[in-house]
Amino acid sequence: MKTQTEIYDKVLEGERISPEEALRLFEEDLSTLGFLANEIRKRHHPENIATFVIDRNVNYTNVCVAGCKFCAFQRKVGSPEGYVLSKGEILKKVQELVDWGGTTLLMQGGLNPDLPIEYYEDLISSIKERFPQVQVHSFSAPEIVYLAKIERLSVREVLKRLKDAGLDSLPGGGAEILSKEVRSFLSPGKCSVEEWELVHRTAHELGMTSTATMMFGHVEKPEHIVEHLERIRRIQDETGGFTAFIPWTFKKGNTLLDKVEEASSTYYLKVLAISRIYLDNFKNIQSSHVTQTMQVGTVGLYFGANDLGSVMIEENVISSTSYKVSIPKVEDMVQAIKSAGFIPAQRDTYYRIVRIFN
Repeated sequence: MKTQTEIYDKVLEGERISPEEALRLFEEDLSTLGFLANEIRKRHHPENIATFVIDRNVNYTNVCVAGCKFCAFQRKVGSPEGYVLSKGEILKKVQELVDWGGTTLLMQGGLNPDLPIEYYEDLISSIKERFPQVQVHSFSAPEIVYLAKIERLSVREVLKRLKDAGLDSLPGGGAEILSKEVRSFLSPGKCSVEEWELVHRTAHELGMTSTATMMFGHVEKPEHIVEHLERIRRIQDETGGFTAFIPWTFKKGNTLLDKVEEASSTYYLKVLAISRIYLDNFKNIQSSHVTQTMQVGTVGLYFGANDLGSVMIEENVISSTSYKVSIPKVEDMVQAIKSAGFIPAQRDTYYRIVRIFN
């Protein structure tokens, strides 16, 4: 077994660490992990730029049959609080996004049995017809898998049809923790680990990119986090289709997990740093100001992250909990990045620089 010093040397020399070595890093102090992760961040991004995107998160429906224990947003079929946004409402939201100078439309919703694939095809094609410049980065793996099941189609067929309608890329939502042990408790009504992986592999094969995410700080243990990281690192080795990794923490309030103690900001930064160290084939790592506040989010830029996520015009899911979400304006994001000692830059969905703020 390698010593801690030998593991540090591997990291600094750019060698890949093993799952066992990643678990050893959970025992390390935060400052050492921050130093190692920051060295890797500088290797990937020597220009010292920290990016963000202007997007809109449109939750087209809150009706969902999954029943995830961590979710405060979902409503059961037939609930008087359930909704489905009309195409007109969504187009109005996209117009506001464009007026804001936004580039990315993130659409996600519940697993709604009343919405056929034609609903999605018509919605995407209408958006692309009216706003061809907007990148449609939408529909998580559980939504794709559920749509395939109710339509009796393969995952590939569903993705192909949505891509033909104008879908550009997929978010990594619905991953939570990619461990059977955790998912069987946390979200048994959602797609399996293998199905989540299948969706992203297939999307990459079809020429679409996607992001990988992780929602932690609930019932998982360090070994589950490492399993998650190993799974997405393996997919990235095979396809190269992930543009970024985005970890964030569970927030309680109106959920079935409200007795769980939330992860501290210290633990968040530790996991962020270990993620940067482990995911040697990912160029971009995002720090979560949404679940950690902007103060901690910018500190994350020294723990391996090079991106601060988005200036969202709208956020509904985390806001359904008791946590108060603070959404920054563009000028606030720019100032926060500058204050942290980085050069702010707006990016698009594919992490291409749109504008640098001097």
